[in-house]
This record gives sequence, C-alpha cells and structure tokens, in this order.
Amino acid sequence: MATYKHPAKKKRLIKKGKQTKWAPFWTVFKIYGKGRRVHPSRHTEVKRSWRRGNTKV
Repeated sequence: MATYKHPAKKKRLIKKGKQTKWAPFWTVFKIYGKGRRVHPSRHTEVKRSWRRGNTKV
C-alpha cells in the first residue's frame, strides 16, 4: 500500500479496523451461562484481518 493515503480512504480503513474487535467479555456469561468457558471471539460478528479477507475500500 502507498505511504501517502488519501484522508477519505484512511477514514474508511480506520472504521474497518474498529470492526475487528472481540465481543465484550460479559456477553459470554449472558449467552452461554456462568459455567461455560467460551472465548469472546466466538460470537463476534465481523472478523477481519489485514492478512485474511480483503476490504472493498
């Protein structure tokens, strides 16, 4: 990718970067109950990585 990024494209990339976060930890207890140990990434809606999956930006 180019060193200089157009501000509009940079803004879109920032938004996509924010979508990659895991779900909050307390949602595990809410969905699966107290006794079940599950990673929050299991029920994260949008999973993206700069290596995996291309963004149409």
